[in-house]
Amino acid sequence: MPRTCLIVDFGGVLTTPLDAAVRGFEKRENLAAGAVDRTWYLDPRMVRLTGDLERGRVTQTEWNRRAARTLGVDDGNLIGRIFADLAPDPLMVEAAARARTAGLKVGLLSNSVGLEPWDMYRGCDVDGTFDAALVSGRCGLRKPEPAMYELLLKMLGVSGEECVFVDDNAENLVPAETLGMATVLHRDAQGSVARLEELFGVTLRAPVAQR
Repeated sequence: MPRTCLIVDFGGVLTTPLDAAVRGFEKRENLAAGAVDRTWYLDPRMVRLTGDLERGRVTQTEWNRRAARTLGVDDGNLIGRIFADLAPDPLMVEAAARARTAGLKVGLLSNSVGLEPWDMYRGCDVDGTFDAALVSGRCGLRKPEPAMYELLLKMLGVSGEECVFVDDNAENLVPAETLGMATVLHRDAQGSVARLEELFGVTLRAPVAQR
């Protein structure tokens, strides 16, 4: 079956890398390199709390308060400060737009970190950019829960076999593959766009200007 639908993650795929933003935060706050990893990604209590945040069960304010205590920093807009350096990745944003122009459906499948007071999607025309967008905090599900992928497929009106899914977390690719999607583990925009062009057989980059 031909691939006719592109599904992308947001943070770390359509934006610059999350890890680079975290390292920038650590420097600004005079924290040791890896401090966020140890107190957020590797602490089981914070992992559970973050899962609840991504499902919309706890607020950013509560997450900020508890994470700040473990990091030893001020809790004011903590998530916003951690990811302050995030910016759109022009090549990936262009690829998604060109995919849609080429007649492919384009969907968004993203684990959110709440929408207030800091909104990761601010400045992105989600409704205008995607045929369907599913953000974890709005549906009570989060990747890699298979039900979230199945719900987006229904919203897009496609089968898994028609889709290619791009994510920067290998764990999130497993349910997509189970549903028949081709997957791309995002490491950099050049590599991901090249792979998407192979899978879809369309050009997703602007032609190089001739001198």
